[in-house]
Amino acid sequence: MSTLTRLQELQFSPHTLNKFATLMTAGNGYLGLRACHEEAYTDQTRGMYLAGFYHRSSPLETTELVNLPDILQMRIELDGEIFTLLAGQVVEYQRELDFATGELRRNVLWLAPNGKRYRIECQRFLSAAQLSLFCSRITITPLDCAATVTISTGIDATQTNSGRQHLDETSVRVFEQRYLQGCYRTLDGSNEVIISSYCALPSESHSSFYAKNRRLTQHCSGLVAQGEAFSLVKTSWIASSLDENYRAETCAEFALQNLMQCVECGYEQLLAQSAQVWNGYWQRSRVKLESVNEEDQIALDFALYHLYAMTPVHNERCSIAAKGLTGEGYKGHVFWDTEVFLLPFHLMTQPHIARQLLSYRWHNLRGGQKKARENGWQGALFPWESAWTGEEETPEFAAINIRTGLRQKVASALAEHHLVADIAWAVDAYYQVTADEVFMRERGVTLLLETARFWISRAVNVNGRLELHDVIGPDEYTEHVDNNAYTNYLAFHNVERARHYVQQFGIQNAAFVSAADDFLERLWLPPANEQNLIAQDDTFFSKPTIDLTRYKQQQGTQAILLDYSRAEVNEMQILKQADVVMLTYMLPWRFTAEQLEANLGYYEPRTIHDSSLSKAIHGVIAARCHRVNQAYEFWQQAGLIDLGDDPHSCDDGIHAAATGAIWLGAVQGFVGLTVEQGELHLNPRMPAQWQSVALPFFWQGTQIHLMLTHQHVTISSAQNTPLTLWLGGKHVSFVGTQTFLLAEFFAPVNGSGTTKGTKQ
Repeated sequence: MSTLTRLQELQFSPHTLNKFATLMTAGNGYLGLRACHEEAYTDQTRGMYLAGFYHRSSPLETTELVNLPDILQMRIELDGEIFTLLAGQVVEYQRELDFATGELRRNVLWLAPNGKRYRIECQRFLSAAQLSLFCSRITITPLDCAATVTISTGIDATQTNSGRQHLDETSVRVFEQRYLQGCYRTLDGSNEVIISSYCALPSESHSSFYAKNRRLTQHCSGLVAQGEAFSLVKTSWIASSLDENYRAETCAEFALQNLMQCVECGYEQLLAQSAQVWNGYWQRSRVKLESVNEEDQIALDFALYHLYAMTPVHNERCSIAAKGLTGEGYKGHVFWDTEVFLLPFHLMTQPHIARQLLSYRWHNLRGGQKKARENGWQGALFPWESAWTGEEETPEFAAINIRTGLRQKVASALAEHHLVADIAWAVDAYYQVTADEVFMRERGVTLLLETARFWISRAVNVNGRLELHDVIGPDEYTEHVDNNAYTNYLAFHNVERARHYVQQFGIQNAAFVSAADDFLERLWLPPANEQNLIAQDDTFFSKPTIDLTRYKQQQGTQAILLDYSRAEVNEMQILKQADVVMLTYMLPWRFTAEQLEANLGYYEPRTIHDSSLSKAIHGVIAARCHRVNQAYEFWQQAGLIDLGDDPHSCDDGIHAAATGAIWLGAVQGFVGLTVEQGELHLNPRMPAQWQSVALPFFWQGTQIHLMLTHQHVTISSAQNTPLTLWLGGKHVSFVGTQTFLLAEFFAPVNGSGTTKGTKQ
């Protein structure tokens, strides 16, 4: 399949307003605009978000990504009838997001309560070529007789974050009776956003303007003949004080000039410019499938669309929020998700973006150092939730318990410290793939040293060995434990890599090397037992088990917390998500095939998969265990986290990290493309449902194309020097294009993971 797919909504439903507003969000990494309808619906959450534009509305609230003034909403009257799909009859309805261009299109045939039919067509896009530019077009055609069309639209600053107001209105203007502009400043005066709009109308229409109650509005009307079209093109330019070229005294003027230039180009030309940028992105990154299930390609295209839309490539002081730029979930904060689930995609397709994402942590290093000092440790303890400054943004308390009236303390910021080692893991992965010595000398080694110093200072001496106490691993249903295997192994990896690069780059730091040597020699790494199982923590194996069947059927809902308190769940063998299984994914060279198989078999039945990140990682490990049928089932379920039938699966934004996990499952799981200790590995385990996979990727500065079928793999590189990789455990080297027969490298296996013809 070579043609890019589209995401379609084939019927209007008030129950899925917010789901599709999220799924079809327009984005370019600078801005995100939820795919709300032009007409208003009470239950629909409207939203426009600008990367890095955070504010705290009061000392009692949490810093959050600001929901900016609305530029999309239109009040539409047709012969006096207010257009709404909750009245009259929806005769035809189709909405689709074109992944190839980022354009969202809607086509509605509406039978109004007055008995007249109208065709309403809507189009919109956020430009990938000019990041501040948003364009929309609405075309209304009366089908039965001439009609009076009235549209009111503009800039609506009554928009809030679920009732929390973040912006003061500092100026609203209308220039030349054509251009609208609103200037807004955060309540603390730290940032400014300037929004300018222009509406292109038919020549015979009429316009008037007014400003009232934080709304700057243009009122447009015209008489349209039967079968003729009334078209309104709205062009908007959004700029802020975070822009590289921002000057407070001239920003509003420059924004207006940029808007005027865009208006001269028109909708189609501006769309073509944006589509050209999108085309380059798809050529650099798309995974192409031949699959018996069409939804597999849709899931991958959906994931890669949002990976582009959410990534702020314009500013390395920004990173990717847990909901991208699609909604208010998690307050727009940045988690470990970015380094572990999102950065690998960029690293293998656009390495310079991976560099920027790591630079976000380097810019915020002081915040991590401050948090470490405040807790009595050295080095850098990066915040569990991060925004613009690098300070800890995790709320101190969760929501109020309606039965007790009390708030429960949030433990993540206090003990879920594996994030520190996750960042170090990503720095090491970046260097392995890129060999970028400049970054390592200027930023990478510093990040590794400061994170390593944290672990060395955090470890406690217990009878001569070093342990890590009172931690939370990736499994957030098991809190405040000692020697979480994931945390200990990743901390060891962090310190070992820091020591390695200190020596590689000739950095003189004898005190650190000595402390690192002691830490690496004495840190307790929970070993595999006789059954090849690794204990998740010191007490996990001693806890009782319960039947989780009912809760696994409701995965993603945290239904178990309706029957048990967190304290009770903490004392049972219950996992929210992959933990030891996650460890075997992160450091695969440290574990044998038997250990992967044993730990997957033990921990998965005890895992509810209440995290959106769990299924995809289990799928990768299942593929590595040659359980390809199970891996494919996991991967498909991971693809349905947002795209599935649940009408409220992503009301407050997509599960951003899950989009990266979809790519990981396909590329690292089924294609088997991994980087391990500086070497490129290819171990294909393609599901029977796929006939072929093709993808581009970067390896140490060179773009490579890979084509995989069940019989062979073809790898192409334009470089003149040999490309070296491990294929099925065999070291191969070639120049240019080479096709390998898989039968020469791999024994055939069936879908359950056993070699064909052998007895299970």
